[in-house]
Amino acid sequence: MKVVKAKLEERVCRAPGVESFRFAPAEKIEFVAGQFLQVLFDPAHTDNKDLNKYLSFSCSPERPYIEVTKRLSDSLFSQRLRQLRTGDEIFCKAPLGNCIFTEQYKKVAFLIGGIGITPVISIIEYIIDKEFDTDVTLFYSNRTDEDIAFQRELEHWRATNEHLKVFYTVTDCQPKDARCTFGFIDKKLLQQQLRDYAERVFFIFGPPKMVEAMKALCLEMGCNKESIKTESFIGY
Repeated sequence: MKVVKAKLEERVCRAPGVESFRFAPAEKIEFVAGQFLQVLFDPAHTDNKDLNKYLSFSCSPERPYIEVTKRLSDSLFSQRLRQLRTGDEIFCKAPLGNCIFTEQYKKVAFLIGGIGITPVISIIEYIIDKEFDTDVTLFYSNRTDEDIAFQRELEHWRATNEHLKVFYTVTDCQPKDARCTFGFIDKKLLQQQLRDYAERVFFIFGPPKMVEAMKALCLEMGCNKESIKTESFIGY
């Protein structure tokens, strides 16, 4: 783990209020798909939780840049992100995190809520970059269909990769998008769409309550505890 200076190359809108930030690091950051970094807007005071926050990598380790993605709020940290312009520099500490993908996982499933999609994008993009034949099923829940981040990328990958299946759920209103279903990720949905769930490694990323609920659901279904990988997103 090291602190590296990185220069902003590009900003990409992923959904209303959700933006990706691509940086060119001064030296290569070796990370594994699923890991995260700490953006340091106040590197002199690393305990400043208002200006130094953790964000997942949202790109494959194979890419020449590093990318992070955030649902922007009114926080000081989000304000600093909004102020960034091409060429601006930040400091980041990386890599961090142990909830990672390895090639040995031949069948995986993701149970994801909201901005928890970011490390999933890193993992799926890496699988595609490396041309692995990993069988991937993603269950991705949002409040509305407008909130679905990275949908364009997910649909492109689904159309071009026979090993990827994606299921969207919307919880707060009837979806306008025919590709989405109304409701939560639940036992019925998983058992209908994931008959081989006992053979899969489950990754669960998102807010703590959602992570705990999905982990409990997996255990209720009889999944092996060792096959459930979790990462709770806090303080964002």
